[in-house]
Amino acid sequence: MTQKEQEQYLRSTSILEVNAPSTQELIADIDTSLSKKKQAIALYYKVRNGFVYTPYHLDLRPSGLKSSTILQKKRAWCVEKSIVLATGLRALGIPSKLGYGIVINHIGVEKLTKILRREEIVFHGYVSAYLEDSWVKATPAFDPLICKIAGVEPLEWDGENDALFQAYQGNKKFMEYTHFYGEFDDVPVGLMNSEMEKYYPHLFEEVYNSPDFSFFHLKSK
Repeated sequence: MTQKEQEQYLRSTSILEVNAPSTQELIADIDTSLSKKKQAIALYYKVRNGFVYTPYHLDLRPSGLKSSTILQKKRAWCVEKSIVLATGLRALGIPSKLGYGIVINHIGVEKLTKILRREEIVFHGYVSAYLEDSWVKATPAFDPLICKIAGVEPLEWDGENDALFQAYQGNKKFMEYTHFYGEFDDVPVGLMNSEMEKYYPHLFEEVYNSPDFSFFHLKSK
């Protein structure tokens, strides 16, 4: 990795608030005497387990995606948890990228499918961390509680091998990637909004703000 690339993937942004007090609090109990790989693994589990996963309250605006905003929550969706992980990694001196794809979840998503009106889950988020001279993918989305409810094993990460979603749980198909958008040094807010509007136009045409489901986007008033 060149010096320029290292600076690019360690930098603080208006969303990835690397130097914010909330980020320093997030990483305060990570033992920095350990190797970068062990630090990254510890942070992965802290983020994975630290928020209950929920896909029913989405905010696609920059203000809603800021790491400091997310760190005030107890529940978060995959994009939010990836933002927190990527920000914390950078604060530990570990270069990170944000990756996005389209997935189809085959287990326990009847409620979400009804809301989205299609089976594709657009802009699922994960993180790539630069460890021991290579990029390694990690997906901190599903906490142990939500995995128990869905009947799947929590996704483990060893800092050496990619940890995307399990393709199968037993003989049942679980998660399936159908498209990758690529990996970015910051959240591509415009692309996220335009892709979601393409797949879920009704979410941008009506107002959704209830205890059961809320959705805010760049066009929200």
